[in-house]
Formats: sequence, structure tokens, C-alpha cells
Amino acid sequence: MQTKERNVLDLIESSMETSSKSQKKISRYLLENYVSASYMTAQKLSEAAGVSEATVVRYAIELGYEGYPKLQAALKNLIKNKLTSVQRFKVAEERIGDNVLAGSFTADIENLKKTLTATDESYFREIIDMLLSAERIYIVGTRSSTSLAAFFNFYLSLILDNVRLVLNTGGSDIFEQLIRVKKGDIVVGISFPRYSKRTVDSLDFAKKQGAQIIAVTDSRQSPLVELADRVLFASNDTDSFVDSLVAPLALINAIIAAIGQRRKTEISESFAKLEDIWEEYNIYDKDK
Repeated sequence: MQTKERNVLDLIESSMETSSKSQKKISRYLLENYVSASYMTAQKLSEAAGVSEATVVRYAIELGYEGYPKLQAALKNLIKNKLTSVQRFKVAEERIGDNVLAGSFTADIENLKKTLTATDESYFREIIDMLLSAERIYIVGTRSSTSLAAFFNFYLSLILDNVRLVLNTGGSDIFEQLIRVKKGDIVVGISFPRYSKRTVDSLDFAKKQGAQIIAVTDSRQSPLVELADRVLFASNDTDSFVDSLVAPLALINAIIAAIGQRRKTEISESFAKLEDIWEEYNIYDKDK
């Protein structure tokens, strides 16, 4: 049995009619505490609900999931884009406690591992081919993803001369910057929960103009996925109330490195000129 896109809370609630006494305990706990429960291990949930860990595992399977981690992922996906900053802060306090340094690093290391595992190398190369054959590349990232978009634009512009960063300064400005987008162009959209409506709208606009869309986002539940021709997923689970951009940045860095490898001659020439410019205008601090 597959749960597909059915709301996990509806699934939990409907299962209570035929579930055992122990399973009802789990259901009631999840329905009342699904935000904090989505970050609990099977053992922690069993303790909170007053049942055995084995019961929690069986419960997830009987709901239609392959195991407890899949149920946990469904809960996370449900709330990821709906938590307010205040709620995220509360969850972070519950998960990390005082050990912020270790908790933050551990989460980001896990994000990097998940992202690498989820990225197919041949699919990744297809995206590199698309970017290299594009007439023009537009990069869109707003809110917390602004920094990712700016980093991508900075380095990609040193390699290619057809890259443009689309800035969101308010009003209709973002659409005005995309007014000439057309078939043959690629728009790279970057967004993570809570997803920016401005980014989604700009990708929708670009797609209607015939451009291809490459999305960099966190999961198949992202609104960017249905608009994209290609999607790269980067895990951003975090123990903090701020967004984790470590894995997304690593993925973008890999794209830049791959394009650079394919454009070795152009890069060598460009950087030789840039080094002369940086030297002449004292751009970098020199060793004393």
C-alpha cells in the first residue's frame, strides 16, 4: 500500500477507527504534537506515547509507509513550509537544547550526505550540458536564497558571459528583469521552505515565455518542482530556526566546478586578465 500525496494527518485520523489501543495512543499523540513529533526518533516517540518502540515501527508500516523514517519524513514535509519563525524557534530549542554547535554541525553533515546520495551523476551532467548550451542564463533566488543566487552568479559570471542575476527589489521589478526571457534561455530558480511566492511566480512567468527551468530546492513537495524541466534536490533539515544552506551551497559549488572543468581554456584566459586587474587596483590585501 502506498500513501502517495495523501495528507498524513488525515491518514492517521482515519486509521483510528480500526487501530489497536496502543496504536490509538500513537495516533492521538501525533495529531496533538505533530510538529515536535516529526523530529523524534522512533524511541523518543514510543516514550512520549507510552508504547514500545516496536509498536511505533509496526504502526508506521500499517499506515502504509516502508518504515518509521518514511512516516517521519511525511510529517516533516507536511509542516516544513508552514512553520512560523516562532514555531521553528520552539522546535529548535526542543531538539538542540544547549548543544548548539554539535547539533548544527551534525545536521549539516547529514544534509551533505543525503544530498550527495540523492544526486544522480548522469542527471547532473545533463544539467551541466543544458547550462552550457543556453543562450542566456537567469538566476532567481529571493529571501534566504538570495545569498545562494548571488554566489552562483558571482562565480558563473567569471566563466560565462551570458549570466544574469535577477534581483527582487519589490513591485513588478523581478518580472521586468525577465521581460526578454525566451525559448533557448534557462532560468535557474532557487528556493527552500518557506518557499518564496515571488520565486515561484517568476519561474511560472519564464516558463510561459518558453524558457527552460532548472530548480534547486529541497523536496518533491516544493512548488518549484511542477514548473521545472530539471530539479536538483538539496537537503536542508536543520536543528535551528534559521535555514540550513550548507548542502544547497555545496550543490551549487559543484555546478560551478563542473562548468569550469568544461571551460578550462576560457577560465585560464579570464583569470589571467583578472589577476592583472586585481593586482593593478589592489583588490586583495597583499602579504606584508
